[in-house]
Amino acid sequence: MPAFQLAAMTFAIGGLLGVASWLFRPQAVRALRQSLPVWLLGVGGLFGYHALYFLALRLAPPAEAQLFNYLWPILIVLFSAFLPGERLKPHHLVGVLLGLTGTLVLIAGMRRVEIRAEYIAGYLAALGAALAWASYSVLSRPFKDVPSDAVAGFCLMTALLAGLCHMSFEPTVWPETVTQWSALILLGLGPVGAAFYAWDRGMKHGDIRALGAASYAAPLLSTIFLVAAGFAEASVSLALAAVLIASGGFVAARDLFRHR
Repeated sequence: MPAFQLAAMTFAIGGLLGVASWLFRPQAVRALRQSLPVWLLGVGGLFGYHALYFLALRLAPPAEAQLFNYLWPILIVLFSAFLPGERLKPHHLVGVLLGLTGTLVLIAGMRRVEIRAEYIAGYLAALGAALAWASYSVLSRPFKDVPSDAVAGFCLMTALLAGLCHMSFEPTVWPETVTQWSALILLGLGPVGAAFYAWDRGMKHGDIRALGAASYAAPLLSTIFLVAAGFAEASVSLALAAVLIASGGFVAARDLFRHR
């Protein structure tokens, strides 16, 4: 399925997931009454990141594009230092660097990685995606009074923009089996639905530095799922990456284990 078609359908499902909850909380619909900066941040973050990420995958090999794209967790940690009341400590940097190292080991171990000049546009798009997601995430903090219900509106607007892109230059490919439709719906409910609501709340009310470091678990978990499904093989690099990423998350979140 073409990338923007998949994004349009899954973001629509994710947005409707939030709208459906308003049936039990009618007052939550008021979350859509936000200022223009809030809408620009929300829609720009969700749509901008995915558009740049899709572009990166078109212009560069996936492994190399992922190396640049997965700079966003460390950028979140670094950008958080500019927020009022936030303080970047050495163990935050150590934790996020351990996570980044683990991700590099993971990607390099699973695929042959070769940085080449002809893919520079793709690398820049991937770096732009990383900057977009890190900026969206950190800038959500000053708007912590905006309820996460507003994410439903951001998802629906992202679905609309992705749909327009799809109709402009992509062929349409529909799922053909129950399994394919089920996978599509689960993507919309989970990684593109509930995950974005949870991320919004975490960025606004949680420990941004710890969340940034813990985000390196994403490529690790996806690889473990591939191994479990038989699409990839377990390896020494996978085990090493798991140790590095888990250690990074633990170090970065050290403050959470202390009694205050």
